[in-house]
Amino acid sequence: MRIRTFLWLLNLGFLVGCAGTFKYYDPNLPHHGKTGFLNNYDNSPKPSVMKWYWQRWTTDFPKEDPAGAPEVPVNLDTLKNPRRLSLTWLGHSSVLIQMDGMNVLTDPVFSERVSPVSFAGPKRYGNQPLAVNQLPPIDVVVVSHGHYDHLDLNSLRAIFELNEGRTRFLVPLGDKALLESEGIRNVQEMDWWENVLIGKLKVTFTPAQHWSARSLFDRNETLWGGWMISGPSRQVLYTGDTGYSKDFQDIYQRLGAVDVALIPIGAYSPRWFMKQQHVDTDEAVQIHQDLHAKVSLPVHWGTFKLSDELMTEPPEKLRESLQKAKLPLSVFPVMKRGETFQFEDAVVNRGFKNESVQN
Repeated sequence: MRIRTFLWLLNLGFLVGCAGTFKYYDPNLPHHGKTGFLNNYDNSPKPSVMKWYWQRWTTDFPKEDPAGAPEVPVNLDTLKNPRRLSLTWLGHSSVLIQMDGMNVLTDPVFSERVSPVSFAGPKRYGNQPLAVNQLPPIDVVVVSHGHYDHLDLNSLRAIFELNEGRTRFLVPLGDKALLESEGIRNVQEMDWWENVLIGKLKVTFTPAQHWSARSLFDRNETLWGGWMISGPSRQVLYTGDTGYSKDFQDIYQRLGAVDVALIPIGAYSPRWFMKQQHVDTDEAVQIHQDLHAKVSLPVHWGTFKLSDELMTEPPEKLRESLQKAKLPLSVFPVMKRGETFQFEDAVVNRGFKNESVQN
């Protein structure tokens, strides 16, 4: 049965192709390639996913995990009355950022599975620490890329409906039509380094080392990246999914140091397959240093089984990586699902100009 499934997937893989010139192709923008979007620094051929599937199906993989990340109940009173920069980890890459009177949600996924279908695919470990209807009013949702564990249409539609259309949805170039096809309005798609002002916040779409697809036939037809959220007193970067690249040195050079960085630490094994698209913990610590972050918070672990390492391994490896880098554990604290981190450093007035991208 496993061999038949493998051969079926392999045959489908041969069907992938595209005709004509990519609609976003622009010779003046190096990441707008002739056949799809490109990374800034590494566009070498991707390792074979079929080889990885074959390795897993013919050995003891995938490993079974007894549990994912530890959980704590969300403090709803803190969400209603945040007194300072607060970040609540809701699992995987979903983080509620509360700063300067605004509520920003990164890659909201409230579904039980991250998959094109509801009955198969990676299933959530543990509980969702907060229901959609328990969220405070959401001003902005940022989506890093189109993979199902980051762009969950059911969750986005629920947020849109609960907030009666007031939420702004910021997505990578190419994803706007998908959201609008689900009845979600107030959507703006952005290219790397574009920014928009929303209330007191400036939100900038930043590069990352990754890729995109929602089917076998749309590889890299939509962009991917991270989001810098800059307020009068604080600056937070969500890197999105990424392999390690010079992009993070570039972000620091162009946008300055960050107070808090949200950096993925999971889905890194096996390295021969994952290295181009997902950092390991050594590389996550290097990104923390590249960004000159005061504090980094780990995301993208302990919620969905997407790779071969044990679900509870990334925090252990992160501690080892911090020790190797001679950094205190306090600069990269591991949170429990549902936990709120409150940033209490001194206020710094950033004073940015209005350079917003118009709808």
